[in-house]
Amino acid sequence: MDEKKQQKRNLIMYPLGTVGRDMIYCLVTNFLLTYILFTRNLTASQLAAVTAIMVAARIFDALNDPIMGNIIERTRTRWGKFKPWLLAGVLSSSVVVYLAFSSDLQGWDFIIFFGIMYFLYSITYTMSDISYWGMVPALSSDADARNQFTSRATLFAGIGGTSASILIPMLTTGSMALGGSTGVAYKWIALIVCILSPLFMVFTLAGVREHRDTSRENIPPVSFKKIWTTITGNDQLMWIALIFLIQQIGSGLVLGGIGSTYIYFDFGYDGGLYSIFTTIGMAATAFLMIFYPAISRRIHRKKLMSIMMVISAIGYATMLIAGLTMPATTLKFWIIVIGYMLGNFGIYCFYLIMMISIMNTVEYNEYKYGTRDEGIITSLRPFLTKLASALTVLITSAVYLICNVTSYTNQISDLENAAARGVITEAEKLTSINAVISGTGSSQTIGLLICMSLLPCLLMFLSYILYRKHYKLDEEEYDRICKELEQRNRS
Repeated sequence: MDEKKQQKRNLIMYPLGTVGRDMIYCLVTNFLLTYILFTRNLTASQLAAVTAIMVAARIFDALNDPIMGNIIERTRTRWGKFKPWLLAGVLSSSVVVYLAFSSDLQGWDFIIFFGIMYFLYSITYTMSDISYWGMVPALSSDADARNQFTSRATLFAGIGGTSASILIPMLTTGSMALGGSTGVAYKWIALIVCILSPLFMVFTLAGVREHRDTSRENIPPVSFKKIWTTITGNDQLMWIALIFLIQQIGSGLVLGGIGSTYIYFDFGYDGGLYSIFTTIGMAATAFLMIFYPAISRRIHRKKLMSIMMVISAIGYATMLIAGLTMPATTLKFWIIVIGYMLGNFGIYCFYLIMMISIMNTVEYNEYKYGTRDEGIITSLRPFLTKLASALTVLITSAVYLICNVTSYTNQISDLENAAARGVITEAEKLTSINAVISGTGSSQTIGLLICMSLLPCLLMFLSYILYRKHYKLDEEEYDRICKELEQRNRS
């Protein structure tokens, strides 16, 4: 197959592979804490333990992700260096995630089990995540083609993640919960997505071919020094890593649990409402997923970030003002939804820009040191995403404790578990839960509202300032580096 035909095939097969994988990621990242909160009766120390486990697992990833990237760099097989780890990762993470959502344990027995499963998930998902995104620089070094691969992959990741975001709350919370209770519903959801994940990955494994010229090189040893020097020696990688981390924390605060809890407390225990919130709120990002390559050819990244910063600020301000000044009516709900859509539109564009910016440091590394080190460099992105999710959990748990949210969610989880055991009917459960929610005070809803509107906007603004000041690989500089590398390779 000639190169043009293979690239067209890659542009179809590569993005399809991540649909099911991102369903799993959405389930764990956006709903795991909500699942625990509404199915387990937690003391303050147990919630703190859950938070500590998540943070500790992500600190563990500080070593695990770059090491995995270095291992990928030295992998040489007839299937390339990415696919073996992609297959191992997607199969093992599916098994671990299903087990994590299938337990009926309570109390400290559950905390111990959760700790084991969460660390295993951290290891197994890393295999697939680093190998999947690490493929992008190996598929093409052309800036426009790389934009296409990235935007299409994020489009299909968005399809998987958005589908999960819509269906999971609808099918786990309220009158439409599968099996009549949240705990049973999550078990079924986990089974479905853990089957879909490896099925979708077949497209990438069977249909994609990356450039494999490096297979003829000597295999580099796994070296902590190499990992450290590659990351710290690339000043542009260091800056974009910090910027991306800040942006990801802001991006994850709404979907990481605070958004759903706020919706349930202010508007009612109905997963359909949160599904509407996420569906409309994330709908505008589909435009960017499709048209970002065309937009990026016409508007430079830093100018585009300025436009998106204004749009997001308007959206988050709309959410905050409506939440603070209006009664809990349908009109207020829709204003908050529209505000979130605007805020999320800008912050998702930031995400796409950061993805490209991280990948472009591969050529910068080759320009400075003569080696691309794709596996090590691209391993930073999933590590930063996971670290950001851990810090998001830390912030979320702190808000829950400060606002005394668990005093209400513990009552809800007791009712959910009673319904799962058949002690009470589903109708009795819903009536009792609505009575619990009606007793929540303004301190709970206002605290959640501030954390899901003001804080993301401030973090987005900080990432914007740092990017404009410190990231130097704009379109012109990147093209200059690529041309010089091409001349070097010819000589």
